[in-house]
Amino acid sequence: MFKFLFSITVSTLLLFCAEYSAEEAGEHIGEEATVCGVVVSSHYAKSSKGEPTFLNLDIAYPEHIFTVLIWGEDRDQFKKPEVRYKNQRICVHGEISSYKGFPQIILYSKKQLNP
Repeated sequence: MFKFLFSITVSTLLLFCAEYSAEEAGEHIGEEATVCGVVVSSHYAKSSKGEPTFLNLDIAYPEHIFTVLIWGEDRDQFKKPEVRYKNQRICVHGEISSYKGFPQIILYSKKQLNP
């Protein structure tokens, strides 16, 4: 019974979670939310520390307005995300943080992504 109620509560909370465009995300740093947009540029920095993959939504790097970050240790879950999601509309869920003034969400699990 407890698991059922917990499941309903979590599902209900996710339904009421805020959803923002890539352009709006910067106004919501520190919030847990869903951000949606089209992956217009991407880069797998294999030789960089942590082997990050960057997916930029709606506006390409270097003028980007929102980035999805996937660290190398989590990358296998996403199966070449820089190729797989290019030119696709995706929604990502997590805490909106800021890196050098640019909003981002870090994906640790494929459950955070809704292609």
